[in-house]
Amino acid sequence: MKNKIGLLIVVALMLIFSVIAFRWIKHRIEYAITDAVFVETDKLANLSFKRVAGKIVKMYKKEGDPVKKGEILAEIDPTDYKLQLVKIEKEINSLEYKKESLEEKLRRITKQLNIKENISKLNVTQIEKGIEAVKLQIIQIDTQIEQIQKDKLRYENLFKKELSPKRKLEEIETNLKILQKKREGLYTKLEQMQIQKRIALQKVKQAQAQKIQINELKKEILSLNKKIDALKQQRQDIQNLISYTKLKAPFDGKIAKKFKAEGEVISSGIPLYALVSYEDLYIYVLLEETKLKGIKKGSPVYIKIDAYPDEIYEGVVEEINPTSAAKFALVPRDITAGEFTKVAQRIPVKIKIIKGDKSLLRVGMSGEVEIKRER
Repeated sequence: MKNKIGLLIVVALMLIFSVIAFRWIKHRIEYAITDAVFVETDKLANLSFKRVAGKIVKMYKKEGDPVKKGEILAEIDPTDYKLQLVKIEKEINSLEYKKESLEEKLRRITKQLNIKENISKLNVTQIEKGIEAVKLQIIQIDTQIEQIQKDKLRYENLFKKELSPKRKLEEIETNLKILQKKREGLYTKLEQMQIQKRIALQKVKQAQAQKIQINELKKEILSLNKKIDALKQQRQDIQNLISYTKLKAPFDGKIAKKFKAEGEVISSGIPLYALVSYEDLYIYVLLEETKLKGIKKGSPVYIKIDAYPDEIYEGVVEEINPTSAAKFALVPRDITAGEFTKVAQRIPVKIKIIKGDKSLLRVGMSGEVEIKRER
């Protein structure tokens, strides 16, 4: 009887063991299981002051403190940069005042020279019209003189023949002298007007020549504009530097490490804080190449973190690296001689966490994952 009971117990145990073994083997077939698991994030940044250096006057955060994007984390003394800004502001104001004076002078001189040139050109036009009128009068008088000379010759012949009185001839001669005197006066007037025209033309040329001064003023104003623009760029750069004296968080996260303390003098690029984003945490898995079969993007994943064995985490395969982890090792294997020990290579796999309290996780934590194989 005792032998039968013992045999039944052995059979029962064998059945239980067989069921457990079957389920274990089935589970291993359906899932790729590994403990080469780490909590990682792509947003882990060492924060430092950009392009500025000086004494740290304030540090607002400690290790572990939460941080919002744009929040001020630390400040350095901006006094030197503000003094530079004041100096450049004064230079800009001085040059702009000088520029305004030159522009006013340019407007005044341009107006005066334009008026002077226009008046001179108007005088030239009026004198030219006067000259044409005098020339026309001279032509008319020449015609009259030519006719009177003919009359004089005719009356002289009549007077010699005693067919005309002497008085008529004398009258003609008197008129001829008057016209000749008048013509002489017109020629004198014509010469004077031509002299006036030359003087007026000279004034036009002088006004046009004086416009060179306008061009010089324009060149000086242009040079000032370039200097002012350059100084404004410097001002903008210094304003940027002043803004850089406040170190701001580039994204939401927590302070992972504090490297410096208030009162220290720091150079540009020296880290003050290490900031990590917990919203972008993922699971980094180094999966053996022999376990890759059936693993695809989107495959469901069950995650167990060593620090929180009772916490449930789930995820999906987001990315399978196209190369092994050894390919980018600092000292890669040399297989050129054909002599090497064959080992299973590890393929990096990125797991996106879709379920579980990510606030509990810390970068670098380890655990275990089970990845559901797709058929």
